[in-house]
Amino acid sequence: MNSVDLASLLCSRLCHDLMSPVGALNNGIELLADEQDPDMREKCLELLADSARASANKLKFFRLAFGAGGGFGEEIDTREAKLALEGVFGPERRIELGWMVESDKLPKGAIKLLLNVALLAGDALVRGGRLDVGAERNDDGIELVIRGEGLRVLLDPALRQALVAGESAGAIEPRAAGAWLANALAQEVGGTIQLSDPSSDILLIGVRLPATGITAR
Repeated sequence: MNSVDLASLLCSRLCHDLMSPVGALNNGIELLADEQDPDMREKCLELLADSARASANKLKFFRLAFGAGGGFGEEIDTREAKLALEGVFGPERRIELGWMVESDKLPKGAIKLLLNVALLAGDALVRGGRLDVGAERNDDGIELVIRGEGLRVLLDPALRQALVAGESAGAIEPRAAGAWLANALAQEVGGTIQLSDPSSDILLIGVRLPATGITAR
C-alpha cells in the first residue's frame, strides 16, 4: 500500500467515526430551534453536550493516533495518550481501561503505535470488557503490550493480516486503517508485532521497537 492509499483510509476512518456525533449535534440544534417545552429543551442541550464531548474526544484521539503530533516535541507525554484512550472508550463502550505505562514520555511513533493497537483491541471487545495497556522502555528499545478480555473477543482475520503482515486478501476497508498504520510504523523502524492465537479467549498484541530509529514518525 502506498502513502496516498493509507492517507485515504485514515481519512475515511476519521469521517466514519465522526459522522455519528456530528450528526447528533446537527439533529440537536434542529430540535432546539423548534422546541418550546423547557424539559425538552433541557434534553436537547444534554444531547448537544454529549455529542460535542464525543466529537472532541474522537478528534483528540485521532490527532495523536493518525496525525503528525503537531504542537508536541519528538516525545509525547504518556498522560496525553491515556486521556485520549479514556475519551474514546468512555462509559458507553463498557470497557474498563487498565494503564500500565511507567514512562512519562514516549516517542511519537511509539505513541501512535500504542493508540492504534489499543483501538483495534478495544474494538475487538464486542460486548465490552477490560483493556490493559502496557509499555516498557529499556536500553534495547520499547515494548508495548495490549491485552483485551471480555465476554466476546473478535478481531477480524483481515485486521490480523494487515496488522502483522501488512497484507490483505481482499478489498481494503477504512476500519483497517489503524492496522495498516501500525504495521507501517513498526516496519519503518525494524519493529515486530505479534498476536495471540485466534482461538484464544484473550487477545494479546505485543509490539517490540528497537532503540535505533525509534523516534520515527
